[in-house]
Amino acid sequence: MSSDETQHPEELQDQAIEPVDLPEEQRSPAASDSENLPVELPAIISLDEAATLAQRVAELQQQEQTLKEEIAKLQTSRAQLLQTQADTQAALGRLVQEGLSELEQRKQALQISVEQLERRQERIRAEMRTTFAGASQDLAIRVQGFKDYLVGSLQDLASAAEQLELTPPAPTPQKQAVREARVEQKSSSPKFAEQGFQEQAKQIRRILDQYRTMPDYYGPAWQLRRTFEPIHAERISNWFFTQGGRGALRSMGSRLQNILIASSAISVLRQIYGNRLRTLVLATTPERLGEWRRGLQDCLGITRSDFGPERGVVLFEAAEPLAQKADRLVKDGQMPLIIIDETEDQINLALLQFPLWLAFAPEPQIMPAAREF
Repeated sequence: MSSDETQHPEELQDQAIEPVDLPEEQRSPAASDSENLPVELPAIISLDEAATLAQRVAELQQQEQTLKEEIAKLQTSRAQLLQTQADTQAALGRLVQEGLSELEQRKQALQISVEQLERRQERIRAEMRTTFAGASQDLAIRVQGFKDYLVGSLQDLASAAEQLELTPPAPTPQKQAVREARVEQKSSSPKFAEQGFQEQAKQIRRILDQYRTMPDYYGPAWQLRRTFEPIHAERISNWFFTQGGRGALRSMGSRLQNILIASSAISVLRQIYGNRLRTLVLATTPERLGEWRRGLQDCLGITRSDFGPERGVVLFEAAEPLAQKADRLVKDGQMPLIIIDETEDQINLALLQFPLWLAFAPEPQIMPAAREF
């Protein structure tokens, strides 16, 4: 075997692979394309490797398509979330705006209520200053002047009667019995202003002082349960001791204040006469009678069951049936107390015959000066 034939197989392979320089026009197109391949790729790829690469490329394309679909889904979900968030924010904004509007309306309503209460408080204070402070003294001066006038007139009348020489005829037995009945009835009438009733007057003063200094807001029924101011005590004391339980008091300017004074009179007389006392209230309209009923319930702690024809308090819209009821009560041995609302411009004379009546007189109107002729 020659030396060329004994060469190493690797060297022979290298020699076989080494390209042969051929003229350019003799080179095949495949040879020219193989020269343009990258250096790192082998010049010849087997079919198995090509199939593997094709399969790998297909897998990558499939993964790419899957990723694109997932990205599209994520973008859709993100858009939906953004839309939902925007809708939620808009709904929250509307709720906040509606809540703010409602709070603003409530604030305005509360401000209006506070202003109304402040105006009412100021009006009540002004009414108290004008009614309670100076009016009581003016009323006391006028009442004292009228009292002095009446006392002087009665004294003159008594002097004139003493100068008359009249011989009364002898009374018959029937007339004598009627006279004794009248005297007995008269003696049973209240006489708070007379000297013979000192104990009764002390009891009344003690009760009024108790109402003024130690009010009992949870006391028993028919006992005064409201604050009793000195002006109230002065008015009702004047009615008891100066007017003898029969007369008119100037209105306090408020029906509730008048009801408070009337309630104190009812409570005092209730402690003196017990269940014999029957209160008859006169007002011309159902609305005013309703105010009297509610006010007496509040001041005396009584209920609706205490109102009725045969109960403690009876309400009337006219004077005639009230007078008839009072007359029947007197005949039955009861003690009627007639209370007349301030809106009654005229008092029925039939009411003045009973032993106890309390009328509230409105503020006197300024009359125009009399025309001189």
